[in-house]
Amino acid sequence: MNLKTITLSMLLVSTMITQAQETKPTIAIANPNVNGLFTKVESVAKMMRLEFVKMDQHLVLDEFDMSDVLKTNQEFQTNCLGKNCLAKLGKSLNVDYIACGSFDDLSNKIVITVKIIDVKNETIFMSSVREFDDQEVELQRMIEIVLKDMYAIPVKKETADRLAFKNEPITSNNVGRIKNSGPRIGYAYLLGSMNEFARRPEAQGGLDIFPGVSMIGYQLEVQYVGTENFAALVEFLPNISGLEQGQFIPSVTIMNGFRFGKGGWEFAFGPGFSVKKSSFGFFDTEGAFGEANRYYSERDWDEYTTREFSELPEHIDEYGNFQTPEPSQFVSTYNFDKKYADTRGKTELNTLFVFAFGRTFRSGALNIPVNMFYSSQKGGGMAGVNIGFNVQKSKKPINRRTR
Repeated sequence: MNLKTITLSMLLVSTMITQAQETKPTIAIANPNVNGLFTKVESVAKMMRLEFVKMDQHLVLDEFDMSDVLKTNQEFQTNCLGKNCLAKLGKSLNVDYIACGSFDDLSNKIVITVKIIDVKNETIFMSSVREFDDQEVELQRMIEIVLKDMYAIPVKKETADRLAFKNEPITSNNVGRIKNSGPRIGYAYLLGSMNEFARRPEAQGGLDIFPGVSMIGYQLEVQYVGTENFAALVEFLPNISGLEQGQFIPSVTIMNGFRFGKGGWEFAFGPGFSVKKSSFGFFDTEGAFGEANRYYSERDWDEYTTREFSELPEHIDEYGNFQTPEPSQFVSTYNFDKKYADTRGKTELNTLFVFAFGRTFRSGALNIPVNMFYSSQKGGGMAGVNIGFNVQKSKKPINRRTR
């Protein structure tokens, strides 16, 4: 094959490619309508042109091919969204088709509408509407999905699934984010080591009270998730106990609560914090030093041994012999290796964990919560009931967005 033959073949192929391109219908992209998005109209139009070019179904006019015609009519630049105007613009541009779109942010989704106008017949050639998840940074991929769907071109399923709008459970208008605050009163019975501490005489560092205390506090409640049959809450409850018995026992509890169904059943749990006084000591369970089950702190022991040994310098052993006992003889049996609540001791932070279960009764805007609870801490705890009331003061949508 000589050079002349090769040249003619290349010219023929080039001519065929050019003719094939020229047989493609022409299309122009009008400025779309963009509502509620940060992306500018011009940028969205460029994305549409780019995706039409990538599909290779049309010869696409760029913005420079269109600029002279757009300048002739102000309507073409901003408000050319209807079928008649688009057909008029398409005739001015001398194209076969003209496309336009509408891009709207609606609550938690983006809705894209694209229509293609047959300029010669002034009819809608194709149209499509699709809802996407509110991910504006992926706007170009959304346009790709809409256009390929119109032209029956396959789209990556993974991409389409990630951008698809999920029709999630409805958030009811009357289960929005609620700011409720109200007083709480209750009564609790002390258990375990707390029961002993309450009953212990004041001379031994106890409270010397009945092991049941009243409670009064104020609950701050914030709802962060709400559907028709479920609500998740954060509850902050400062509380004071024992006022009726001359005691002042403060505490603060932070709980995460879950409320179910229209009946208002609720389960909550979370940590609590208070202050307590404690000391190292032991209980004389065998009555070796006098009263059985008496509590001796380190200070009590020092006072006891000093007093007893000064008054009784000599003791008689089991064989009738006189001897002077040393404190270590007793310490070997009762060790000062454990802390106990003691009103005469050092103040320190006390941690606890609270579980609560109950129901909120409603009457109009009035809520009446009734809860049973158990407050657990090392060695003991308290169980009780509290009741309160609050008035729904304000509502805000859970998914409120600002633009």
